[in-house]
Amino acid sequence: MELQELDAHRHTVTTRSGDVSYLDVGTGPVALFVHGVGTNAYLWRNVIGAVARPGRRCVALDLPLHGRTPVNPGQDLSVAALASVLDDFCDALGLTGVDLVANDTGGAIAQVFAARHPGRLATLALTNCDVSENLPPEAFKPVVELAAAGELAPSALALLDDIDTAAQVSFGDAYEFFERADRAVIRGYLEPCVGTIERGREFERLLTSLDAGDLAAVEPELRMLSVPTLVVWGTGDAFFDVSWAYWLRDTIPGVTRVVTIDGARLFFPEERPMDLVPHLEQHWAAVRSASPAA
Repeated sequence: MELQELDAHRHTVTTRSGDVSYLDVGTGPVALFVHGVGTNAYLWRNVIGAVARPGRRCVALDLPLHGRTPVNPGQDLSVAALASVLDDFCDALGLTGVDLVANDTGGAIAQVFAARHPGRLATLALTNCDVSENLPPEAFKPVVELAAAGELAPSALALLDDIDTAAQVSFGDAYEFFERADRAVIRGYLEPCVGTIERGREFERLLTSLDAGDLAAVEPELRMLSVPTLVVWGTGDAFFDVSWAYWLRDTIPGVTRVVTIDGARLFFPEERPMDLVPHLEQHWAAVRSASPAA
């Protein structure tokens, strides 16, 4: 879907965590999409365009400091706290029995959320994301080190004067077909996070909050999680090796299937939506057909 068309479906809800901006397209059972650090709900635009219709409602939120969701002064931006934001968002919209779909850091948030609130979910689907001790991933640690040194905010702000360079530096490894990446979308990703020095400082704070301990804390619950879970993983990802997909399979009892997408990188839900959509729809349909209420 085009950005203007998507934004016609944009809303804001007030939650216990503050105001949250989100896209809401279609009607029916809810698929809830969670993005990662440095992107926003637009990451899911092509997936939403393929599945939203009567019979399937797609909701994609902007996490705090991303897209059009503000960050509150001093707000906790750890993965565990962002999972609480997701819980508060679901409470505010009255969402239950959702099909949760997540990518990148959003996958870590989804794991914490699912471990804490399995009763909210009908299904879970994880694409390339932070898993276990791979938070943040090794290839991303230099960026976190820049943030910790206070050097990321000013350098990122200066980069925005040249969006092609900013795109390459920020996301060059996340796209399989970088040259095709929509520069308007890239700007829409970057400006809320680093478009001013103040936002950049908050983004630095978020990056330095990334802690594998948040995933370790819920691992016992993940090892008991029976929510039907689909894992779809691009094999060309510089950040999240395909071995982590099998770690999820061997850890979460509810995993029903691991699907690998040859050559796909981190942002394959944006670039190659039709390598994800049929698997999601099959996953959702299988679970609903097996439900006593189906």
